[in-house]
Amino acid sequence: MNKILVFGIGYVGIANGLLLSKSNKVVFIDNDLEKIKKINTGSLPIEDQDAEKELLNNKDNINAKVFEQKDLEHAKYAVLCLPTNYDEKKNFFDTEILENVLENLIHLKKDIVIIIKSTIPTGWVESMRLKYKTNKIIFSPEFLREGTAFYDAANPSRIVIGDKSKTGEEVLKIFSLDLANEPEVFFVEPSTAEAVKLFSNTYLAMRVAFFNELDSYAMIREIESEPLIKAVCADPRIGEGYNNPSFGYGGYCLPKDTKQLLANYELVPQNLIESIIKSNSTRKDVIANDIIEKKPNLVGIYRLTMKEGSDNIRESSVQGVIKRIKAKGIQVLVYEPSLKNDVFFNSSVESNFDIFAKKCDIIIANRFDERLKKYEHKVYSRDIFNEN
Repeated sequence: MNKILVFGIGYVGIANGLLLSKSNKVVFIDNDLEKIKKINTGSLPIEDQDAEKELLNNKDNINAKVFEQKDLEHAKYAVLCLPTNYDEKKNFFDTEILENVLENLIHLKKDIVIIIKSTIPTGWVESMRLKYKTNKIIFSPEFLREGTAFYDAANPSRIVIGDKSKTGEEVLKIFSLDLANEPEVFFVEPSTAEAVKLFSNTYLAMRVAFFNELDSYAMIREIESEPLIKAVCADPRIGEGYNNPSFGYGGYCLPKDTKQLLANYELVPQNLIESIIKSNSTRKDVIANDIIEKKPNLVGIYRLTMKEGSDNIRESSVQGVIKRIKAKGIQVLVYEPSLKNDVFFNSSVESNFDIFAKKCDIIIANRFDERLKKYEHKVYSRDIFNEN
């Protein structure tokens, strides 16, 4: 049984750490004391029902704490699941946190195998390998969805290992030992693995953008969006994935990964990648303008999260809509149970759903759910298929 350190108690860290804890001793490392306390008392700081069950099943193999040098004793692997947010000023991922942890680990234990699960720019691993003169830094991208992260980790669509050596085979072994399926495996060069993650998420963003533009067309041309989408998607070459209209793509990955991929193009001719990003902004313009034309006095925002089963509001598309309608002087009232503050974007937050719903002229919802049925006559949503 290996001892594995997992840095970062977020969606990616929790999903991968819990999978590894089936057959290994896992130490979750973070500086957030509240997250550490939750893990050690049998609860999670994220919403994921499968992960909660797994935490209880494997509790004897799990510990969470703030990092100390002694944690490296007998540890053969370190899995880095740290934030790499997109820096709009630098026009690149901010990898500072990742680099600081990486440098510290190599300084303290040169022979430890470091597995990167954070999303990084193409060429980053090669640059780190050269800098630290080691080939034991390996990128293996994750393909997880919020709310089902553990399920996706245990049932991966494919495994990509950014290394063709025996170390890469070791990494595959520890991650594939307790899988519920037998995914296809790709051993590739580090930069190829990095590109796989960016292109995969950018393709998904493109799908979202395409069907949102189709829906915008239907809205403005006053034709039926649902049968149009269904008939288009009946073509097996197109299929039904990521075809449900929304206010735009958002969340942890798609906004930053599309921007990073565009930045990586730099000297490479392109038109499509840049258009995907612009399309997402245009979609928010279309939605906001449609709401503004209805001349409401008070617009209710039902949930800031992107989809059902998620507690993530970061980069959610509805925030872009809020900014646009507020810029026109329209008042906004927010209903979001996960918020602890009573103000968001200088707008009031109402914690009582019925009071919220009765006050508002229009209630906008990126995704419709059963709670809205009572006030359906007020609801504005482009959610056609009632699914994420």
